[in-house]
Amino acid sequence: MTPPRTVLMTGCSSGIGLACAHVLRQRGHRVIASARRQWDVAQLKGEGFDAVQLDLDSSASIAQGMEQTLAQTSGRLDAVIHNAGFGQPGAVEDLPRQALREQFETNLFGPIELTRHVMPVMRAQGAGRIVFVSSVLGFAAMPWRGAYNSSKFALEGMADTLRLELRGSGILVSLIEPGPITSRFRAHSLEKLRAHIDIEASVHLDKYEAVLNRLGGLAPTPFTLPPEAVATKVAHAIESRRPRIRYRVTVPTHLFAWLKRGLPERWLDPLLALAGKSEGRTGKNGS
Repeated sequence: MTPPRTVLMTGCSSGIGLACAHVLRQRGHRVIASARRQWDVAQLKGEGFDAVQLDLDSSASIAQGMEQTLAQTSGRLDAVIHNAGFGQPGAVEDLPRQALREQFETNLFGPIELTRHVMPVMRAQGAGRIVFVSSVLGFAAMPWRGAYNSSKFALEGMADTLRLELRGSGILVSLIEPGPITSRFRAHSLEKLRAHIDIEASVHLDKYEAVLNRLGGLAPTPFTLPPEAVATKVAHAIESRRPRIRYRVTVPTHLFAWLKRGLPERWLDPLLALAGKSEGRTGKNGS
């Protein structure tokens, strides 16, 4: 039997984060569920979770959220699961600097800063698990997702480096690479597209019209799995004596990992371009 773990998880307001929080609690672990908005924290507490407010875009919020977490756990933390994130759609030539800043603040800088707060606790314990929820787009770039692609590529590079640096410390690092997952990811991406991209002025206007239709659609993507499929991988990453370095969840993720290993890049490009026509449909949280 795996002993109960004390786990801090980000991005628990919905989707993968909420499903993981429920599954881990059902498996006997103590979950400190965090969310960016106070309303969502109240909702989590209403569902019986220990919950803290934690906004990855704010250093002060990260420090305060970590302090509140340790106060609730008597200073112990066995695992941190970095799940919070979003996808900024848009052609690379249309992405303003502010959109890139926001994408990297949430998807990369925040998780790494939170990890820095966690490290002294885990080093003192001599053990810990750090789990990053990445994406198929963390290793296979697709068009119209440059901001999200690059943030997840960078996250995987940081996670790989951290894993090597922590060899022999008792602190283990894993990456989760979902594919299409049922969530609100597409709806959030649509908000970011409208907020940052001047669609009418873009040379890609015709393509954005298709993107808007897809992001606003309700039809499920082929091979879409429920968020509980990710939760089972997360549970293995924090419970197993020898967790995997990478956990791939859906058919598209396994397929593109295999194609990336086996095909020359010039052969792979047309397939990635074709897959890129399904904006918001092939990555973490359904993007």
